[in-house]
Amino acid sequence: MEQHKLPNTTISLVLGIISYIACCLTSGFGGLVLSGIALYLANKDLKAAQPDTSLYENFNTAKTAKIIAIVGLVLAAITAVISIVFIIIFGSVEAVQAWAEEMQAAQQ
Repeated sequence: MEQHKLPNTTISLVLGIISYIACCLTSGFGGLVLSGIALYLANKDLKAAQPDTSLYENFNTAKTAKIIAIVGLVLAAITAVISIVFIIIFGSVEAVQAWAEEMQAAQQ
């Protein structure tokens, strides 16, 4: 029996991995978007393979992509909540940046 590949597995895996980086660089919001897309694509592939998973050679990779997307989504959500709390506490993004610069200068 010939095995096929699920179409979105690779892109969902890549988006899930990139969401970790985007989580740190965009205060969590980029990670939310990328991991959300990755989770959607991974779930779409897993549902397509559900009737007979043995027909697809990259089914396990699709499951891995889903796990990576979920972890990225959780990390991004935590980072976004922390960012929002800091903005609420300090009143503006500029005040948070000034505080971070003060903390960095104090450590040197």
